[in-house]
Amino acid sequence: MNMSEKKFDYTKAVAELDEIAAKVEDPATSLDDIGALVKRSKELIEACRKYLRTVRDSIEDGKE
Repeated sequence: MNMSEKKFDYTKAVAELDEIAAKVEDPATSLDDIGALVKRSKELIEACRKYLRTVRDSIEDGKE
């Protein structure tokens, strides 16, 4: 199940991004793992952007 198939939780996504950043900065993290972490972070960032656009559009629609 991917993110689009379940309710998106912005707070959890940001927390996961924080965890990923810590792992990437850890010298003990292997390059193989970093590649997978970067891929996951891109997915999370895109999902967060989509969510924020939806919220913005919802707010703007309410102002009209």
